[in-house]
Amino acid sequence: MSHHDTYLAIFIGSKNSPRMMEWNALPEAERQARFERGLAAWKAWNERHRDAIVGMGGPLGKTRQVSPQGIEDVVNELAGFTIVKADSHVAAAKLFENHPHFKIFPGESVEVMPVLPIPGE
Repeated sequence: MSHHDTYLAIFIGSKNSPRMMEWNALPEAERQARFERGLAAWKAWNERHRDAIVGMGGPLGKTRQVSPQGIEDVVNELAGFTIVKADSHVAAAKLFENHPHFKIFPGESVEVMPVLPIPGE
């Protein structure tokens, strides 16, 4: 597979968004039921698109940023990632329409970008 048909999908979700606050305010039993439903829907999505998924990826934990100033803990809105193959950028994006990340879970969006060839290779 060439890089020309490979796309990185980043799941975006703020810990302080109105959607997350609404999720956290749910009664425990209802939140747990939605979580279970969301997990089942996500697994079904993975199964439906298994031929397009080339790297399952997964949820992302706490972030340590490394820079010339050293290493520090930072907060961002990156919640997870998956790597897919598709015939076009639009086709790759369409894979994530109505994804459980934001359809059931309180995630905000999925950002899909092509993995470009390394210059000179």
